[in-house]
Amino acid sequence: MRQVQVHPPNPQWIRDFDAEAAQIVLALGNNVVHIHHIGSTSIPNIYAKPVIDLLVEVNDIGQVDGCDRAMAALGYTAMGEYGIPKRRYFRKDNAEGIRTHHVHVFGVGSPEVVRHLAFRDFMIAHPDCARQYSELKRALAAQHPNDIEGYMDGKDEFVKTMEQRALHWRGLI
Repeated sequence: MRQVQVHPPNPQWIRDFDAEAAQIVLALGNNVVHIHHIGSTSIPNIYAKPVIDLLVEVNDIGQVDGCDRAMAALGYTAMGEYGIPKRRYFRKDNAEGIRTHHVHVFGVGSPEVVRHLAFRDFMIAHPDCARQYSELKRALAAQHPNDIEGYMDGKDEFVKTMEQRALHWRGLI
């Protein structure tokens, strides 16, 4: 059972993203087109679980399967598609077993890339929505301190609503 804790905004999250992205480029090689910082740690001024989410766009998703050993050398566990078709998902825990990073790999042009980036950019451009999200996350973490599923379920409707607003804002729907 994973404990749910959200932390105040931390400028170190950006530096952590930059350092990890540099290592992932080495592990995945010239297949990488771009690495994006996504998730709550990428949105300024909001509370977040201190887990860095990296979204990697690659030319050939199939080639990523041959990089599991290189990712394992960085401390990642390969999880395959993990519920999202055409994704390769990796997760990393620290020495204490606390989750520190998620890596989501998709082919260039994937609708999942568009969705994640639209949500992130919308939240950055709309601080009032980001503030609502931050407050929701804090309330849910207090309500579900030992129930990650309850925490995630509690965010689901808000996230889906904001994703739709983000896609409309981007002119994609």
